[in-house]
Amino acid sequence: MAGGGGAKSDEFKPHPVKEQLPGVDYCVTSHPDWPEAILLGFQHYIVMIGTTVIISGLVVPVMGGGKEEKAKVIQTIVFVAGVKTMLQTLFGTRLPVVIGGSYTFVIPTLSIALANRYSVYIDPHERFLHTMRGVQGALIISSLFQIIVGFSGLWRNVVRFLSPLSAVPLVTLSGLGLFKWGVPEMAKCIEIGLPQLILLIFLSQYLRDIYKSKPAVVERSAVLFSVAIVWLYAEFLTMSGAYNKRSPNTQTSCRTDRSGLISASPWMRVPYPFQWGRPTFKSGEVFGMMSASVVALVESTGTFIAVSRYGSATHPPASVLSRGAGWQGMGILLDGLFGTANGSTASVENAGFLGLTRVGSRRVVQISAVFMLFFSVSGKFGGLLASIPLPIFAAMYCVFFAYVSSAGLGYLQFCNLNSFRTKFILGFSFFMGISVPHYFNEYLIVSGHGPVQTHSTWFNDMMQVIFGSHAMVAFMVAIFLDCTLGLGDASTRLDRGFHWWEKFICFSTDTRSEEFYSLPYNLNKLFPSF
Repeated sequence: MAGGGGAKSDEFKPHPVKEQLPGVDYCVTSHPDWPEAILLGFQHYIVMIGTTVIISGLVVPVMGGGKEEKAKVIQTIVFVAGVKTMLQTLFGTRLPVVIGGSYTFVIPTLSIALANRYSVYIDPHERFLHTMRGVQGALIISSLFQIIVGFSGLWRNVVRFLSPLSAVPLVTLSGLGLFKWGVPEMAKCIEIGLPQLILLIFLSQYLRDIYKSKPAVVERSAVLFSVAIVWLYAEFLTMSGAYNKRSPNTQTSCRTDRSGLISASPWMRVPYPFQWGRPTFKSGEVFGMMSASVVALVESTGTFIAVSRYGSATHPPASVLSRGAGWQGMGILLDGLFGTANGSTASVENAGFLGLTRVGSRRVVQISAVFMLFFSVSGKFGGLLASIPLPIFAAMYCVFFAYVSSAGLGYLQFCNLNSFRTKFILGFSFFMGISVPHYFNEYLIVSGHGPVQTHSTWFNDMMQVIFGSHAMVAFMVAIFLDCTLGLGDASTRLDRGFHWWEKFICFSTDTRSEEFYSLPYNLNKLFPSF
């Protein structure tokens, strides 16, 4: 109101929209000093090892493997993850993203392991080998999907329809959809999980307020310090006999001497292609794995977008996301050739670690890939780190998955939140993205099979994998509604925030794309981005 009290004219101005996230200490193309970069790279390795151990623990026993097979599978997953991460950061999206194991591939892998044709093998090791070969064959064929849609540019034509509005549910549920690996897993040993969570939050968030002049490297090393302290605490509880009379499940989750990975791991072993034998191929097994490849592509796209945000880069052009999809397909092909019993996806937890440290440097992630290669070959040392109790990792996931979720919510700044169209698309896609997978997954837990029951096991697996993914369901609902509702309304383009991203659809329309996403060694001349 005119003349009302002399208040400043800019007192109630909204926060300005930022195409690149401010406050990041090191962006994609910058890097810290070598000692700090090595320290951060080692922490990236620690962060990714948890998911590797969880996935191998889920699939290897069902396949017939014991501790020795599990140790070798973990070595193989980590080794191949190092190769995939290096390829993705050099020739893929060029973002600081770790390519590791994926929960999405667990269901089709278990479906193959439980197939009748493998039940004829009485010897567990022989059954494991034949099951692994079947999984390898399915992975090799399913990798062709991402390779084709990525390198042919088909995925580029899909992600061009993404707007900030439809990206919000996709990116947010890429992190939020993994909530069951947070507190539920941490609570299996709350006496070490909760201290890990509290200590990590204190070191990374509160310590900077208490000691204003402390070096930034201290809070960037919060994962290393907190894991070391709580791991020693867990070792003390184990050695003191605190778990001697507890239940077997509690001992497995809490004790530091129950994994058996150190004794089962060789001192030195280099994983190699076809180490389990020649892959076998069966059409029904391929279809289930193919659906996991589709879901992993969507989930990784959400993670790529989150990583671009925490790397203080501009939004990835459609051709860059498609290029990254092609190289992720190459990663799944490597999974099939080496025999990891699992496929590939962009690591959500490592994306969250970028937010925690505010270091989105490509070089740091490439250093972490070197650590993966080193520790996967040095079996005993890698087995030692892989024996960290899983509730410690689950506590860290509570923070890392939250960071990825908040990266998705950050794209709301580009949208008109006063639009009823925006409110419906956001609310409905979030609700369905949570409700539908919850129904499918709960049904699977209670009855042992998904709600879709036909005579074709491969079709049942496809439906379970697709509709059991929070990010996948949210993506399908959001992009469909965003591209079909209110097309005749002139305000729709502004409400969905598409005008902010138009300059990033094509590689050449914004000069910053060249800085963040161009290929090294002048390869852009041979493989141009559009």
